[in-house]
Amino acid sequence: MTAIVILALVALFVGLRLYSVLGERTGHEQPILKPADPDARIEQPKVNAAREPASIADNGDLAYLPTAGPGIRQILAADPQFDVARFLEGASGAYRMILESFWKGELETIRPHTDGNVYDAFAAAVEQRAKDGYKLDNRLVAIEPPVIVEAGLEQGAAEITVRFEADIAAITRNAEGDVIAGSMSDAVQTRERWTFRRDLKSRDPNWLLIETDEED
Repeated sequence: MTAIVILALVALFVGLRLYSVLGERTGHEQPILKPADPDARIEQPKVNAAREPASIADNGDLAYLPTAGPGIRQILAADPQFDVARFLEGASGAYRMILESFWKGELETIRPHTDGNVYDAFAAAVEQRAKDGYKLDNRLVAIEPPVIVEAGLEQGAAEITVRFEADIAAITRNAEGDVIAGSMSDAVQTRERWTFRRDLKSRDPNWLLIETDEED
């Protein structure tokens, strides 16, 4: 079961169960991020960028772990226009958009950005949530700069795994609108790895989410 599906089932539990699924409380109360554009895609930029991936200048953190370096170089060799910074910008936008759409139950927004297996998992969780009469009133408070932890080529397709760390204010309501779990005044910290895939032989510049995992 993916981390996102686990997050969806939080409606079935209260108190300590919510804490154990979502992680430790951070106590951060930061401005709420603006909703993501549902039409956004992780697109391959049209740039001349046959170069070694750069660091993220805003905070000095590397855009990828050293262990992902060989895979990044493989992708660059196969597609010199690949750009790490632009990819991470798109991945971060997709992360926000997919989470927010999932919380709202907007499956048609999610469908174009995920492969069949991931979409089916989202859809099953949304269906179960509706059957139980629960609604998620979650807010994405903050996202740390994403980092590529794995990368490589597989049968002509690039696969990149990105680590996301985010603070989420999570509330579950019943059919009457009463809060049964969570608190909007206290964020919980999540750590996840999302894997994106793109066929480099295809003219389609977009990446698909093919897997999500919770990071210990």
